[in-house]
Amino acid sequence: QVQLVESGGGLVQPGGSLRLSCAVSGFSFEDYVIGWFRQAPGKERERVTCIAPFDDSTFYEDSVKGRFTISSDSAKNTVYLRMNRLRPEDTAVYYCAAGAPPGVCVDTMFGAYAMNYWGQGTQVTVSS
Repeated sequence: QVQLVESGGGLVQPGGSLRLSCAVSGFSFEDYVIGWFRQAPGKERERVTCIAPFDDSTFYEDSVKGRFTISSDSAKNTVYLRMNRLRPEDTAVYYCAAGAPPGVCVDTMFGAYAMNYWGQGTQVTVSS
């Protein structure tokens, strides 16, 4: 059974940091692109970042570039999202998702449409 389980969300002050985790199971981890998306109240789900674990290629949206870092640990079948210098605008439910081969992690090929499996989401709230 394919599963993706996010964890690590919570309440943090502006300028603070959080690390989210996405534990994956039920499929060959390194054959898939893993992406992070987020959805704020009243807004559409938007892409954040992705990684292709087989070669560690990554992509970041401009809104998070330089602040967020995605990484993978194949031994643990886990993808991480380190979020630094958080802003109130980062408040959202964060989802990880997996895209089946031959998906790739590049700007023009990364989006929700390319994802086959989704986690349940974890809430990140950035507020004083």
